[in-house]
Amino acid sequence: MRAIRTASAALLITAAVAVSAPTASADDGTTPNVTSFGFSVTPRTVAPGGTVTLTTEGCEVPSVTVTSGIFDTVTLTEGRPGTATVDLDAKAGAEYEIAFDCKGERGTTTLTVAHGTTPPAPVTPVTPPAPPAPRKGVKAGFGSSTGSDALGTAELATGAVLIAAALGVAVALTRRGRTGGRP
Repeated sequence: MRAIRTASAALLITAAVAVSAPTASADDGTTPNVTSFGFSVTPRTVAPGGTVTLTTEGCEVPSVTVTSGIFDTVTLTEGRPGTATVDLDAKAGAEYEIAFDCKGERGTTTLTVAHGTTPPAPVTPVTPPAPPAPRKGVKAGFGSSTGSDALGTAELATGAVLIAAALGVAVALTRRGRTGGRP
């Protein structure tokens, strides 16, 4: 019993030390730093001339400024995502820092430039929207002349009669089963 108490105490002390100890983390440039707002770059690897999507969330100012050495400065307004086109002369295989600025608080992440070039995006033809479908009449079913969804007196009475009949049949069948089939 004493061994269990000692082991339990040792386990509790180890857990307390582990929880209270500061966590160590190496900034290897592949993970974004911690800020009070969230941000991301998608995709994380792109060819020269390619497009990336920039997003933020949790920044309470109307705009966030995103800067980098491989694309023009982008301003994200009211939490909406934005896009940036990577310079054609970006060095393949290099990592570039992307900085997000939310009211003076700066968060950074990296973007890797892949080998090759990104082909231009295909042009999709713009087609006008289809005209609305013609109306096909009214919905069928129970209703009232006043247009309300409430059940009328006739419907309520019919429902009550059907429920009472079902209960009567159930009681009769139960009694018949107890008496061995005699009425």
